Amino acid sequence: MIDDDTDTDGEITADILLRAYAYGVFPMGESRDDPSLYWVDPQERGIIPLDGFKLPRKLRSTVRKSPFNVTIDTAFRAVMEACALPAPGRSGTWINDRIVDLYCELHERGYAHSVECWKGQQLVGGLYGVSLGAAYFGESMFSRETDASKIALTYLVARLRRGGFKLLDTQFVTDHLAQFGALEIPRDEYRRRLAEAITLPSDFYSLDAGAAADEIVQSVSHTS
Repeated sequence: MIDDDTDTDGEITADILLRAYAYGVFPMGESRDDPSLYWVDPQERGIIPLDGFKLPRKLRSTVRKSPFNVTIDTAFRAVMEACALPAPGRSGTWINDRIVDLYCELHERGYAHSVECWKGQQLVGGLYGVSLGAAYFGESMFSRETDASKIALTYLVARLRRGGFKLLDTQFVTDHLAQFGALEIPRDEYRRRLAEAITLPSDFYSLDAGAAADEIVQSVSHTS
């Protein structure tokens, strides 16, 4: 349920966007072709507890087979543009050109990161999001090959756990995310966790970009 979805006619800058995330709200577009944006502040917020991430057994086996070359921050804009395209069961997205430009600016300033899955030279899956302190705000993901977005998420969680992150925000909970342990928490509880997380240090690059698949699996395990 969305409690607040206020239209914004003013110019949103990258700095305003960062302040909004620190407060607990985020922007969305009406559609891919509509330049207008609005702020979203859900009553119930989706998160994936980093100490409670669930890696399904079948996916664990797939990750270990390393079907894709996984990279970090090598094709941020391309990931965003892929997330904005129609997909099976989805005729369009909320990611418009203003959103793409704003988040690419955050990426250039070191506040936004992407995970990419490659098959040869083809980008077949990935995700992107924003980081503040020890909080990471997942924005969107896409997949053009089986399990590509799931593998990207697994690599992200491994990186966040290794780098000392405390909060992985998913905005909402979908069936896709629920299988990984995503759950909803009340807005007040989310803001309490957020206020603490953004004051803490973290290192998004603490995990080597070429980490072996077994290391990734171990990093997302509760015993790691």
